[in-house]
Amino acid sequence: MFGTPFDFTTFHAIGERIRGNDQQLVFGRGYDHNFVLNNPSTQPGQLNTAAQLFDPASGRLLTIQTDQPGIQFYSGNFLDGTLYGTSGRQYRQGDGLALETQHFPDSPNKPNFPSTVLRPGQTYDSTTVYQFSASGHHRGLPHRHRR
Repeated sequence: MFGTPFDFTTFHAIGERIRGNDQQLVFGRGYDHNFVLNNPSTQPGQLNTAAQLFDPASGRLLTIQTDQPGIQFYSGNFLDGTLYGTSGRQYRQGDGLALETQHFPDSPNKPNFPSTVLRPGQTYDSTTVYQFSASGHHRGLPHRHRR
């Protein structure tokens, strides 16, 4: 994974490698991949940093912390220019970005993956914090799932 278009261990522009000749990116028309987090939380309530996005032009930084073992990265692969935002801007392929903290795809069929089984009477509880900062100001917005 190091040195490939899937290596996000250092900051770089997401679009920098998205249109290369990597077979997975060509077939998927961009990123739609689940990344295993290095240090998934094993303690209830403990959050680990899953991702950071930085805009050098504005100085904005988004830090995502979660208790989930993975994060799904989707890059708007099927935006085709037919949708327009409220400002009238056209949305084209690659104009979107979604980062969704979650368990791994196919977890119910993989006994070595963290379990996604929820038994009757049990409560599913997970926490993800989206923390925004710019010019040294921090504002954390917790996003909780409870089912």
